Amino acid sequence: MTLDETLLRVPLFAHLSEPEIHRISQITRKKTYPKNSVIVFENDPGDALYVVDSGQVKVVLTGEDGREVILSVLGQGDFFGEMALIDDMPRSANVIAMENSRLIVLYRDDFHRCLEAQPRIALGLLRALSRRLRSADDKIGGLVLLDVPGRIARLLLQLADEGDGSKISRKITHHTIAQMVGSSRETVSRTIGNLTERGLISVTRKHIAIADRAGLEAAAGIR
Repeated sequence: MTLDETLLRVPLFAHLSEPEIHRISQITRKKTYPKNSVIVFENDPGDALYVVDSGQVKVVLTGEDGREVILSVLGQGDFFGEMALIDDMPRSANVIAMENSRLIVLYRDDFHRCLEAQPRIALGLLRALSRRLRSADDKIGGLVLLDVPGRIARLLLQLADEGDGSKISRKITHHTIAQMVGSSRETVSRTIGNLTERGLISVTRKHIAIADRAGLEAAAGIR
């Protein structure tokens, strides 16, 4: 996949024309990060937008006791750091490579020059920020209103909906799920087993498939 094709998959730029996308690709840079390396640290100065070109990264908060809470897991075409394009505030979380990853970097000053030349980018940025806010509201609501099995069921639906809604194709372990819902790996394993026994999901070595969406939505408190 070319750099232009990757950028076209990013919601921030999806409404732009091919010549406009190409102009943006000309001012981006590529960086590689080995597995477990820190891409950005919480409280670092925020000066760039990152797009995942290959690999997988996690956005995490780390407590004083070293415990991690995963806010999101991002794969090819996903992006982070868009708030840094607007304000001068520091990074709000750590971002860590879960596997060897290559990222596309667009620095704030370059982005501002693009914005002056291509104002339509601002609409994509507003849409991206709106989606982030809605997603954050949904996650907060789930943490407050749902028990752990309900949070796991909702997370599985959200991860499936990143694709065609039928399966979770990205690599995700029980430990990662536990960090995303604020639970233990053992509890996640028991819940996944229970959902499988009830015929709501099916699990293989490659992915988790949604077998009964209505039933899983009920378990997630959606219906």
